[in-house]
Amino acid sequence: MKAQILAVANQKGGVGKTTTVFNVGAIAAEMGYRTLLVDLDPQAALTASLGLQPNRLSKSIYHLLLAKELDPEQVLVRDIRPKLDALPANRDLVRSDVELAQQIGREYLLQESLYPLRHEYDLILIDNGPSLGVLTINALTAADKVLIPLVCEYLALRGMGMLIEIVRQVRDQTNPNLKILGVLVNMYNPKSLHSREVYEEAKRIFGPYVYEPPIPESGRFAEAAAAQRPLADYDPTHPAVEIYRKIVAQIMSSEQTAPESHDEEAPHEPSHTE
Repeated sequence: MKAQILAVANQKGGVGKTTTVFNVGAIAAEMGYRTLLVDLDPQAALTASLGLQPNRLSKSIYHLLLAKELDPEQVLVRDIRPKLDALPANRDLVRSDVELAQQIGREYLLQESLYPLRHEYDLILIDNGPSLGVLTINALTAADKVLIPLVCEYLALRGMGMLIEIVRQVRDQTNPNLKILGVLVNMYNPKSLHSREVYEEAKRIFGPYVYEPPIPESGRFAEAAAAQRPLADYDPTHPAVEIYRKIVAQIMSSEQTAPESHDEEAPHEPSHTE
């Protein structure tokens, strides 16, 4: 059985991509799934969250993408936690957009790099930077599904049209099997009128793709990140933990769930947000 590959993507920064990858990955490993985390963000926040020091890494995902003959074992960091491995990033990844642009078949480099690993893992999660450049296109081309984190801010919601269009283009050109797993609303504050309005608008636009309930705004995420621990370890009773478990179950299920059953078309945005 080959791994499910999930890209966590949004071109806006600060929407919880790294937090989602770290916590979903840790819970998947805890549930017994062999899990690989891929840091495709030049800021290397996921790598740091895992307790690694990006600037001290001699090899990273950058080298795996650029050197096709490189053995993934030279980059893999194994057993960060039981059943949890990583392909880390370092500052070399900053140069990748320029250097990958010169490569023939550049959209497929990550897919090719992950190919030897797909039968070793049950789940591969890809963290992406705040852009829709060549690295994110690589992630979407390699992925089976994409999970879109969103914060309850109007400008974040407005920018979703660009991402949905990129997903459509990837389907048309490099990965016809790419599905949208869902939209995960982070940092929801029920006391904020703006937060409630944006959440309701997201549900109106994206319908069954929006996970319910949303991830609540909480200082526990920052505390857990500072401790380099997933939320399930730091605060097992936090309501977000159960949401992450449901996401893992949905990813790994062979059955079509509500969002997937509507996947004949990508979610659309009304004209005022396009």
